[in-house]
Amino acid sequence: MSKSALVFGASGVTGWSFVNEILNDYPEKNVWKRVHALTNRPLSQEQSQWPNDPRLKIVSGIDLLDGSQEDLESNLKAKITDISEVTHVYYLAYKAGTDMQKELEEAIAMFKRSTLAMDHLSPSLEFLVLQTGAKMYGCHLLENHPTDYLHVPHKESQPRLKQPYHDMLFYHPQLDWLAEYAKDKSWKWIDTRPDIIIGFVPNQNFYSLGGTGTVMAIYLSLWREVHGDKAEAPFPGTEASWKALSNDSSSDMIARQTLYLSLNPGKIENGTGYNVADERTPSSWSKKWPALCSYFGLKGTGPSSNPPEMRKFIKDNIGAWKKLEQEKGLQSGHADSEKTYPGFEYFLMTQFDFDRQYDMEKMYGTGFSEERDTLHAWGLVFDRMRKAKIIP
Repeated sequence: MSKSALVFGASGVTGWSFVNEILNDYPEKNVWKRVHALTNRPLSQEQSQWPNDPRLKIVSGIDLLDGSQEDLESNLKAKITDISEVTHVYYLAYKAGTDMQKELEEAIAMFKRSTLAMDHLSPSLEFLVLQTGAKMYGCHLLENHPTDYLHVPHKESQPRLKQPYHDMLFYHPQLDWLAEYAKDKSWKWIDTRPDIIIGFVPNQNFYSLGGTGTVMAIYLSLWREVHGDKAEAPFPGTEASWKALSNDSSSDMIARQTLYLSLNPGKIENGTGYNVADERTPSSWSKKWPALCSYFGLKGTGPSSNPPEMRKFIKDNIGAWKKLEQEKGLQSGHADSEKTYPGFEYFLMTQFDFDRQYDMEKMYGTGFSEERDTLHAWGLVFDRMRKAKIIP
């Protein structure tokens, strides 16, 4: 048990799964001595839904932007008594915002300050991971995504976004700074690139399609409540998005693949990116939607001429949901949370109407072999939401 992990952004949708997988002894027992789960907002062990394990140290209330670099390092050292033993750092922190320039500047500063701190405070450091994502391939540019030099399936060796989009993405300065800073270090590093992340978080989250911060599970639970068991549930998106190919990235598989890479430094290309996803083969909503609906006892059907809008359906039937909360003893506040990014799921179901699938050969070429289908990956998320009393 020689490895000690520190997870920045542990209460986020990916961070939660990293801590959970480590506490459940992935990839095997007697690897992990400790996991430090760093969160900005307070989080108790009971709230977290993580196993009650003496190896877990939840460290709340650390603002990565507060004070000087010396202040941050003093704060980390004071709150994490054995920080010098940390061998693996997983940087998954993200501060959402509406001001794009401020968001970019804060993202760069948070990552630099965190990396400097861990390099200074932990002589045991072996590996650092920065999570980036599909924006590396311009997927967020929607109809402006550059098909002339970025082609599907997206491969890690593809060129970066060109201007003006290059400088609008904070991943680039994060990676450029890290490559320069780490070139003489003994520890190794990579960046991992999930697509839209499917996962569970105990607190509401802005950008998780399958997790508590968005509406997929609540929508389908409510659809069954309103329309009955085995009712048809039309796809809430367009014909083009119904057919578009992509690779799901569930937080559990992101965690497993990343942990595998970081524990097998001899099998990786140091200082490079890795696509992370559930399966080698891409899928589409035409395959996924019926499978997801089946979990809730519904029959998923294709898009209609006037597709339902998930958020509007929930608002229109909020009374039925409130009644369901009372009858089933559910947590309140998730269906109409202000912490959810407005219209995020509508955006995903209608605007991502083009193929954006990954080439997964680099990841699976390392010897990692596990794959998960839609019902397995999403079902685990929905199971946790049920256990946490977020959905019935």
